[in-house]
Amino acid sequence: MLFLAIILSYLLGSLPTSYIMGRLWKGIDLREHGSGNVGATNTFRVLGPLPGIIVLLADVSKGLVAVVFISRLSADGPIPCEWIKVLCGMAAICGHIWTMFLKFKGGRGVATSIGVFFGLVWQAIGIAFLIGIIIILFTRYVSLGSILGALAFPFLVAFLPFEWPLPYFWLALLAALLVIMKHIPNIKRLIRGKENKLSFRKKRK
Repeated sequence: MLFLAIILSYLLGSLPTSYIMGRLWKGIDLREHGSGNVGATNTFRVLGPLPGIIVLLADVSKGLVAVVFISRLSADGPIPCEWIKVLCGMAAICGHIWTMFLKFKGGRGVATSIGVFFGLVWQAIGIAFLIGIIIILFTRYVSLGSILGALAFPFLVAFLPFEWPLPYFWLALLAALLVIMKHIPNIKRLIRGKENKLSFRKKRK
């Protein structure tokens, strides 16, 4: 049943919610607009706040459902439950980053990772999320907030005074590395001063 749980978690993570939203909302392929990324940020930029928020919540939910519900399919097996949750969470994150429905090219994994860790270590991910939000509000760089929040997260899991299972730290470290790796093009643009800022004003038609 562990194999089934991992496969289902990957398939759930693979659901390209932003791509689906682009087709339903405006009949467009989001990969051909904005940054070309199929994630909540590009959805927000191209389609607007409401579709962006819907996609964000959907992507978060994918990770949460994987670790809280799908992992239970293998709860009676010989493998410790914390490892089952870690494997299902990683499968959901990988599904979002490398979705089989879009030729294995997906988002950057931030929202789905938030969902995974909200189901495992909500205190740590809550602080990391606040760090990211504060940075975004002050700089208007979503990528910078995501990168620095991801950098801080494994340290929060390691040093906050909670007795979390060690596998959760390894998952936090791996997820952070994946998120940063997916943001390498953004890091290069930030260094060159060419990264797009998030606009809080409504675009004029």
